[in-house]
Amino acid sequence: MRVLIAILTVAGTLGAQEDPLTLEDAVKLAIARHQDVSKARAAADALKGKIREVRSQALPSIKLESNATRWRDPSLLNAAGFDRFPEELRKAMVPVPVNLLDYAVTIKEPLYTQGKVGTALRLAAIEAEGALAEIDRAQQDVALAAVKAFYGLLWAERARTLVAATQEQKKSHAEMARNRYRNGVATEVDVLRSEVAVANGTPDLVRADNAIRQARAQLNYYLGRPLDFSTRLTGDFHEQSWEQPDLAVLEKDALRHRPEIERLRIAERSADTQFQLARAEDRMRVDFSGSYGLMAGRPVNLVNREFIRWTAGVNFTFPLFDGFKRGGLMTQATASQRIARLEREKFEQQVRLSIQQSYDELQAAAESVAAAGATVGEAERVLTMMQDNYKYGAATTLDILDAQTALSVARGNLLRGLYDYSVGRANLRWTLGQTPWE
Repeated sequence: MRVLIAILTVAGTLGAQEDPLTLEDAVKLAIARHQDVSKARAAADALKGKIREVRSQALPSIKLESNATRWRDPSLLNAAGFDRFPEELRKAMVPVPVNLLDYAVTIKEPLYTQGKVGTALRLAAIEAEGALAEIDRAQQDVALAAVKAFYGLLWAERARTLVAATQEQKKSHAEMARNRYRNGVATEVDVLRSEVAVANGTPDLVRADNAIRQARAQLNYYLGRPLDFSTRLTGDFHEQSWEQPDLAVLEKDALRHRPEIERLRIAERSADTQFQLARAEDRMRVDFSGSYGLMAGRPVNLVNREFIRWTAGVNFTFPLFDGFKRGGLMTQATASQRIARLEREKFEQQVRLSIQQSYDELQAAAESVAAAGATVGEAERVLTMMQDNYKYGAATTLDILDAQTALSVARGNLLRGLYDYSVGRANLRWTLGQTPWE
């Protein structure tokens, strides 16, 4: 066990650069750079604009309008009995083109809308809360992915170190077998077996190097770096035991903190508000409208106060029949309420199931680490004994190779157990709505 810890510690320092990343640094970098989080923030900004748009319905609309018209109206010539007028009068009344210039400031303001504007404002505010929950959700998802990628690269680097250590053991034994063969105390078969073992270990090193490249590219993807960036890590796997074994308590924490559940609760509130908005559709409303400006036929009179024109009025609208539009909207809103409630209940059950599965996986990983740790110590002792026996001719090369393989498997199982436990712990924390890293 001590040998494995020493090997893993050395692996964490090999190839280190000036500024290696800790797990927390990697997560923060991923949250700051990943596109999913940026998209969620952009959606929140869009909803802020939506709130301002809805709020504008309750505020006055003020416009400056201006028109320039040249027109000729022969309506009088088409009047009944116009042909009975004296000819001189008819000639004098022939219309001629005239100019009409005007400008005015117009105001429109809703006075009463049956609560429709206020309800729309509440709906927009609720959706803005949902956008914040979506940001939390995106951050947690990216954080979990970054944690898994971090541990994946850490595992790949240390697995490569274990493979290299095993390969060095094989080379050392091959050299020992050649020396014994030259001294006449070993057979050529021993030499060939040890050399074949060395040759068979070379592909394992190649695969380990490739696993590191892939794991580093995966982590760089979440960090927003070029895939071939030479990211280096500092830190270790998490071995601290889980503090809270009570699943009922864990479920309460998850239902209280998971951003997805908060988003579904907000969706229920949104559906309720949609129903209120549907009820306010096509109801009585009162609006004020007014204008103030000047109208004249000659440009010089556009500053003459005698040509001022203004209007002010209050408009009442009371729909009598809307073709059952309001009823259809209320039916849709009622269905949306039911869908939102069922979706929340379904997800809460999924969370309970995920907690059970994540906790079981964490416990299994902890037991694997404990079992593998004991096995490593035994395998190291067996290899040492076989090497000592081989020196005195009491063991064969096959015994050495079997012992090396057993030790390599035991160390690999321990490393995999440490990886599974660290990832399982992060996954359980994510399931509970907590930060996946500690």
